[in-house]
Amino acid sequence: MDFDPLFIRNGLIIMIVLIVSIAFHEWGHAIVADLLGDDTPRADGRVTLNPMAHIDLIGTVLIPAINIFVFRGGFTFIGWGKPVSINTSNFRHRKRDEIIVTMAGPAANLLVALAAAVIGSLIVVAQPRVGELVRGLIVMNVGLAIFNLLPIPPLDGGTLLRHAAGMSDETFLNISRYSGIFLLVLINIQVFQQVIGAVIGLALIPYVVIGGWINPSAMALIFHP
Repeated sequence: MDFDPLFIRNGLIIMIVLIVSIAFHEWGHAIVADLLGDDTPRADGRVTLNPMAHIDLIGTVLIPAINIFVFRGGFTFIGWGKPVSINTSNFRHRKRDEIIVTMAGPAANLLVALAAAVIGSLIVVAQPRVGELVRGLIVMNVGLAIFNLLPIPPLDGGTLLRHAAGMSDETFLNISRYSGIFLLVLINIQVFQQVIGAVIGLALIPYVVIGGWINPSAMALIFHP
């Protein structure tokens, strides 16, 4: 582990950006479920942007910290928050509304990235040093959205796959028990890194266009400390 003060400082900034981004993701699930009639997230205190309500010790703190400070980066958007519990019986249209709630997490991240690109266009000219932070916020949120849409339970994409394939809840839960190990192996396979990197690169194009101040070459797919 590198104890260089600049490395530690940059790593902590990445951790903060990741935690905030995860909070927006989980809040997206919670607020949309609440709007669709399920009061479970509100009763659990999840309809909030307070990161403390969404932090999972392993997924939000431990895994990202090891990735950033021990393995020096890699996919720094690899992380997750405490799952938002929902009760689909409270929805008027169970399947449709669960799909909407599932999509709300990645959508929240993409909206945060959009807001960052627009606001960055307004302030970076006057405050150039803010540019790096805004770029990191955009990459982090787009990366989180794409990663969570992978069709692997219990990721959001896995939930969408469950509905598309008619997968039973029991099968979904059984796969979810072992998918964490599978994901850890997957993200270390070079071909997977190249494919997901290319997908994120394509997803970043609109943000580069919107943020005319952004240098495309500086929009690194991997946000290293």
